[in-house]
Amino acid sequence: MERNGITIIDTFAEAFPVWISRVIVTADTHELAYAAAAEAVGFATSKIYCPCEAGIEGTLDDTPDGRPGVSILISAEKKQMRSNVSDRISQCILPAPTASAYDGLPDAPDRFYTRMHYFGDGYEERCMVGNRHCWRIPVMEGEYIGEERYGTVKGIAGGNFLVMGNDRHEALAAAQAGVKAIEPIRDVIMSFAGGIVGSGSKVGCKNYRFPMPASTNHLLCPTLKEKVEGSQVPDGVTTIYEVVINGIGEDAIRSAMRAGIEAATAHGGILAIGASNFDGRLGPHRFRLHDLFEERGSGQ
Repeated sequence: MERNGITIIDTFAEAFPVWISRVIVTADTHELAYAAAAEAVGFATSKIYCPCEAGIEGTLDDTPDGRPGVSILISAEKKQMRSNVSDRISQCILPAPTASAYDGLPDAPDRFYTRMHYFGDGYEERCMVGNRHCWRIPVMEGEYIGEERYGTVKGIAGGNFLVMGNDRHEALAAAQAGVKAIEPIRDVIMSFAGGIVGSGSKVGCKNYRFPMPASTNHLLCPTLKEKVEGSQVPDGVTTIYEVVINGIGEDAIRSAMRAGIEAATAHGGILAIGASNFDGRLGPHRFRLHDLFEERGSGQ
């Protein structure tokens, strides 16, 4: 199959189940809300070694307190969700100028408390923001007002596609075009820097006796193509970038992958689009690249 004249390899992206919470960050200005949100999703690229996976979902005009807002998604195991949300609100959002945090999944049946109000040291007070039960906490700039009960829902992590080329700058530009096309899509995030992975990994390692949580994905390293058995690097490819997507539901992941691949191939300057998988050993969700486009035609 081809899309915009670029080969789409007949393979699949392998993803695994996670739980996801949405936090709405508001502030007096969009810049302040975005700064607090960006801080809150730090050190959250991959569950291999980070405490969670998190990213900015998008900007919001309709927020609980009517101020400019940014929504973030946090992906983790269910039992770890409360600590991840609590830590990121308490250490990144509460200290940020004029910022507040609210639950972005108010209808989720699974819920937890962050216990944020204890930061008030007994001076905190209950309050309402619209129909939301919140806490008013005295701080140096005045008051922090925010919610402390949050919902969590089942999600999917690890949807992905690979941008393969023979020129690093062109391949990176195509991957960036794919990321830009995904950014407006609701219910998904791309947790890696700029939405792009330059050093994909595999679970564990092959050549060391001591345990490693992850190591280089040698089968997709162009410099190892002639050195390792079973290399998955197509002929002529010297650079590969991966766009990894987490989201709420398979439909959101498919929409994001389709939009990203369409934009990357339309940009041109690349040789092929592939996907990262581990023969089904990583997770139960499979997103076959050809299936993303077959119902809309096989491309050009």
